[in-house]
Amino acid sequence: MDIPDQLRCLFSASVEKRNGSSVIEVPEQEVQSGDLQPGQTYRVAVLATPTSDTAGGTDTKPQSTHTPQAPPVEEGEQRTVEIEDIGEQGDGITRVERGFVVIVPNTEQGERVTVEITDVQTNVAFAEVVERLHYYD
Repeated sequence: MDIPDQLRCLFSASVEKRNGSSVIEVPEQEVQSGDLQPGQTYRVAVLATPTSDTAGGTDTKPQSTHTPQAPPVEEGEQRTVEIEDIGEQGDGITRVERGFVVIVPNTEQGERVTVEITDVQTNVAFAEVVERLHYYD
């Protein structure tokens, strides 16, 4: 499948019935990462999720339930990251696997730090600086 340069994000979601409409929710992390802006209009493509069939191939029937992926970080885990941005509250923001947001207070944009994850939520984690590194470390 060709993926166009205009692709802003990719995520899995289920279609839900709400107030007489069918709804697909965009995960908050896609908005927080800056790829999408509230109030803007985007083109949406819907692809069936491949599932395994009994013959060992794939079936293109959509799955009936949506199981969100677990956050890619755990409390107590240490990571070396670069602070990509500063949030509205002045805290540093970095992203790890799948664009998952980690908020790091008392950091500056472009700073390279080793952090310890202190709190993990569904769409965001919080961390504290363990060590400040030089850019080439």
